[in-house]
Amino acid sequence: MNKPAVMLPTYNEADNIREMIAGIRRVAPEATVLVVDDDSPDGTWRIVEEMARDDGRVRMLHREENRGRGYAGTAGFRWCVAHGFDPIIEMDADFSHDPAHIPELIAQAENHDIVIGSRAVGGGGESGRGVLRRMVTAGARFYLRTFLGLWKVKDVTSGYRCFRRHVLESIRLDTLRSPGPGIVTEVLFRCRRFDIVEIPIRFRDREKGASKFGLKAMLESLLLALRLRLRGK
Repeated sequence: MNKPAVMLPTYNEADNIREMIAGIRRVAPEATVLVVDDDSPDGTWRIVEEMARDDGRVRMLHREENRGRGYAGTAGFRWCVAHGFDPIIEMDADFSHDPAHIPELIAQAENHDIVIGSRAVGGGGESGRGVLRRMVTAGARFYLRTFLGLWKVKDVTSGYRCFRRHVLESIRLDTLRSPGPGIVTEVLFRCRRFDIVEIPIRFRDREKGASKFGLKAMLESLLLALRLRLRGK
């Protein structure tokens, strides 16, 4: 396990992506950064392509069809697995996930199959969000843990995670169905038999750019949980 990758699904993150990639490269110079961009109108992918020309550890996967957070994340995982990376980290590009946690995620992956950056364990938390938003998140977390039997994971909605390659190889990435943010739950549900550990992180609400997670995305995630439960896989 000496070939880490950090995968960033993006859409309209031109305000953040250059600084985010630089932050990742500072704390994890051995890691390859893969940006999976859904043809962002703001030119995010052009910025990444420019950076990739100067840095061989920055790669760009530019998608123009079947756009969506779920499809982008799946495409990124498949690319990382196909190119032999291990471990594979996924995170958001809006600085809600601090790159400073990457070295610990990689270190913990030496002894665990999956490492989750968690707001819900001791030392973790979030800032920049109102009380109502935090209550909604906590309620969704409780619903998903209960309904899907994921009690061993406290922060089931965290998108800041580190996977060993053999885990992603085993869950049939080509059969994942969620087009949106519900992919986070779908992947975790399929990985529930593996050894999972959580480390504390401080989640920060984005300061630049617009959030892509709204009521529609939340409802999709909750309905996806119902479908997963009924199928049992």
